[in-house]
Amino acid sequence: MIDPDVRLSLLDRARTRTGEPDAAALRGVVGRAVRAERLGYERFWVAEHHGVPGIGGAAPAVLLAAVAGATSTIRLGSAGVMLPHHQPLVVAEQFATLSAFAPGRVDLGLGRSPGFTAPVRRALRQVERDFAADLAELRGFLDGTAEITLRPQPDGPVPMYVLATGSGLQVAAELGLPVIVGGPLLGVSGDPSPGLEALAGYRRAFRPSPQRPGPRVAVSLDVLIADTTADAADLLLPEAWAMAQSRTTGVFPPLESVAAVRAATRTPRQQQYLDQTAAGAIAGTATHVESRLAELLDRTGAAELVASGSTFDRDLLAASDAALAAIFGSSTPPPSVPGC
Repeated sequence: MIDPDVRLSLLDRARTRTGEPDAAALRGVVGRAVRAERLGYERFWVAEHHGVPGIGGAAPAVLLAAVAGATSTIRLGSAGVMLPHHQPLVVAEQFATLSAFAPGRVDLGLGRSPGFTAPVRRALRQVERDFAADLAELRGFLDGTAEITLRPQPDGPVPMYVLATGSGLQVAAELGLPVIVGGPLLGVSGDPSPGLEALAGYRRAFRPSPQRPGPRVAVSLDVLIADTTADAADLLLPEAWAMAQSRTTGVFPPLESVAAVRAATRTPRQQQYLDQTAAGAIAGTATHVESRLAELLDRTGAAELVASGSTFDRDLLAASDAALAAIFGSSTPPPSVPGC
């Protein structure tokens, strides 16, 4: 059984689909956020990617502004803004502005992933930066301790989160910030020991801050639910195929239909990547997913699940989101106090 105190969130990366304009992906994000609010989700996250054919979400603050205008209660977060691509002051100004339109609902998740390709990195003028120093500078703008007074002044706190890998966990612990972890750290498809050790290290090293008196962990992974195991495997197939193509061709493409993926010729290496993506997700019937999630949340001590599943068929994705919300049911608490 899932701990009733665990929060439930969605992450939508604005995945594009074959046969659709990119704008359809952005409209789909807004529609999904509206449904998530009705279903009782705690938070709705969007991400930042540049020059990726399969992703339309390049400007989290702008996209969240559209989501804010269509919703009224669900919290809005970036998971995340890639801080090496921006000046901390500009990020602070963007999210302070967003806070003016959605007071008390804005969360700022920050990462440091590089641009997807060398041309993208050049276009972003990406240089080596001190992530910890940039985080501290950004926090100073938001909490009013910097030498520059932020304008507009945020309408209430804008909690910061760190999208963390091994070294990111250390930075978050030193600054007293909550973390969002995913991928290999979760040990979903292999040995969980390294991830558990990294999370334990984060908790041991955590230094209390004005935002957080103690450590907080959110876990993020693909979660998809269908009526049967086979149907759930089909839901995973479009995303898994896109990942396999990106690993073998260098291009992360739009989502294709299940029929198109099944008809595509794949190499043994692509099949291996398909299998790896499926192993790193939690998909199946509601009963199976609930059991797997309960084990993962208990093992990691996570306070929040950030479900990041996507698939080609938007109606089936909406049904999966509803089924996941039903699993949590009354365990989804009312909106949290900022920073919780």
